Amino acid sequence: MSMPPSLLQALERGHALKVISGLNNFDGDRVAMVVRAATRGGATFVDIAADPGLVRLARHSTHLPICVSAVEPEKFVAAVNAGADLIEIGNFDSFYAEGRRFEAAEILELTHRTRALLPRVPMSVTVPHILELSEQTKLAEALVAAGADLIQTEGGMTVQPKASGNMGLIEKAVPTLAAAWEISRAVEVPVLCASGLSYVTVPMAIAAGASGVGVGSAINRLDTEIEMTAAVQGLVEALQSELIPSNA
Repeated sequence: MSMPPSLLQALERGHALKVISGLNNFDGDRVAMVVRAATRGGATFVDIAADPGLVRLARHSTHLPICVSAVEPEKFVAAVNAGADLIEIGNFDSFYAEGRRFEAAEILELTHRTRALLPRVPMSVTVPHILELSEQTKLAEALVAAGADLIQTEGGMTVQPKASGNMGLIEKAVPTLAAAWEISRAVEVPVLCASGLSYVTVPMAIAAGASGVGVGSAINRLDTEIEMTAAVQGLVEALQSELIPSNA
């Protein structure tokens, strides 16, 4: 199985937007709402929990590529058989509140196990922000060698900005932006910048070297599908903006 053409093209242009419903979100109605909003708002692909029922539900709600997230490789098999287009080891944010850490050795082992189960399915792996930047870069290189087709960064969930407004949004994004800068220069596969991003900082992620962004809570926390759709549209517009004019 190769990368969906629409996703590949968006990554090549640096305009890919992944809308994440949550690795531990198994509320079918809520997931369907997020998926529909992502589709209507112009997202590139969606990321849902690795559950066959959710995959089938999402498939009825969108034409977009469907990524499934888990930290248990065996869950990917059933999700792919149900119609998932690609898999993601990561979206670790939901585990940090429980005190659960994912170290480099464990993530690399999960990657090897997953690739052995699904040797041809496009695979993304998240590099956790709890590692020092130099360790994140080394892990990313090892993950690519182990078969990762896409690397995802993270970092926003643990940051408590001191400033308000746009300055606070930039502060919140600094860890994942720094990781995107470092990792994108160390690996040849696309890097997806995720966690703590907003319409203010997604152009910065692309400028830092990312090929796209992943956004979850900025959309999931909204109450209605209309609000979610508008938020996705705003992110799409921000991705297509340029921080530096082409004739500069």
